[in-house]
Amino acid sequence: MQNIKVYHYDAFSSIPNKGNPAGVVLDGEGLTEQQMQEITAKVGFNETAFPLKSNLADLRIRYFTPGHEINLCGHGTMALLYAMKTKGLLGDASELTIETKAGILPVRFTEDHDSLYMTMRQASPQFQPFNGSLEDLARSIGLEPGDIDQTLPTMYGSTGTWTLLVPVTSLDAFTRMVPDNQRFAEVLKEMPRSSIHPFCLETYDSEAHMHARHFSSPFSGTTEDPVTGTASGVMGAYYSRYIGGQGQGQGQGQGQGQASSFELLIEQGLEIGRDGRVQVSVSDNGNTIEVTGNAVYVNEFDVML
Repeated sequence: MQNIKVYHYDAFSSIPNKGNPAGVVLDGEGLTEQQMQEITAKVGFNETAFPLKSNLADLRIRYFTPGHEINLCGHGTMALLYAMKTKGLLGDASELTIETKAGILPVRFTEDHDSLYMTMRQASPQFQPFNGSLEDLARSIGLEPGDIDQTLPTMYGSTGTWTLLVPVTSLDAFTRMVPDNQRFAEVLKEMPRSSIHPFCLETYDSEAHMHARHFSSPFSGTTEDPVTGTASGVMGAYYSRYIGGQGQGQGQGQGQGQASSFELLIEQGLEIGRDGRVQVSVSDNGNTIEVTGNAVYVNEFDVML
């Protein structure tokens, strides 16, 4: 039997038990992939992150859901880097690179009002059309077909992890959402392992630009991800391409898809009591996406292998 120390951090919030919980295993170098998967399943969070040595970057990170490994996880990255930085494991480095299955990505650290923030580059944005039934899609998350905003495209997007971006007409629809995750695979015929990410342009926070929820892939072993970094990142690219980049910043163009650089504040997690914020920076005409967030220590516990 082996005891594995797991640190619980909440990402995209400075308040414990808000934002998105992530497990961090700092002593994972000798673990097998099967053991990492077993640990994550026992932890039960949407993701647990494992830092490893890298020959290609300053640090390698592997991310697991209770059901499978994923290429990239925004909140897992925030939690792990915050843990390592505050524990002195990264020295005085203000920048580093991380090796992920989505590529080698740069990260930088900044401090604001004595709070530590991490800014991570996302993988290059990709989009694929959704050709399925909008009615079946709406029903799979507990909505009526009229709740989907058909003036904007419903489509798959990725800045490291694929999700289906679903524009929703109004904020009140988010309180009615009840995901039936086991139906997702039959609805998402092009990408049956994708998650579903409904969003709208109405917000509770007057400083936020977009509101969202994130419903997990049925293969991940979880139901909902409270505050998602990679999905927020691809929303920035979507915003640039299809909404016109009317966020805060400089260099905006004069119409759809013409924004050169801007920033968005994304709110998420409110419906499930885990309010968090993700700052998304969009530049290079929507081709370069960065996500900024913070994290907070909650507790630690042992998992037995």
